[in-house]
Amino acid sequence: MSITILVWFEIAATLAAKPFPSVIAKGFSDLEISTDVWVGALIRRAELSGAFATVVRKGDPRAGAVLVKTYNPRNRQALLYASAWRGQGERIWMQPVDSGIEADLDAYVEKARGRDPDLWVVEIEDGEGRHFLTEAVEGN
Repeated sequence: MSITILVWFEIAATLAAKPFPSVIAKGFSDLEISTDVWVGALIRRAELSGAFATVVRKGDPRAGAVLVKTYNPRNRQALLYASAWRGQGERIWMQPVDSGIEADLDAYVEKARGRDPDLWVVEIEDGEGRHFLTEAVEGN
């Protein structure tokens, strides 16, 4: 009994030492935040900065891919960002559609939803066109 408690204390101490506690193990040493927690943090960041953000489609709460669509009502430009992974497991964002027209982005989202039932779609409306992503964004 005491050995089990000691092991749980060691696990808790390891998770507490990480900047973002983990709920999904990608490997024995790499830990990742679940998608539902990550999406909630993105929405909170956007709302705290005065933007409107919402989940348009919920995917797998643990490991679903994410698309983030931004819309700037001032210039009526929309952009789409898709999560991807670099070779060393670093999350980056890329723009899968080279268009600022919302209908083009919506068509891409619909195709992606058909291919991936675990996909999350988040929409952010911000007068400055910010995406609120903290990881690297390729193509900007």
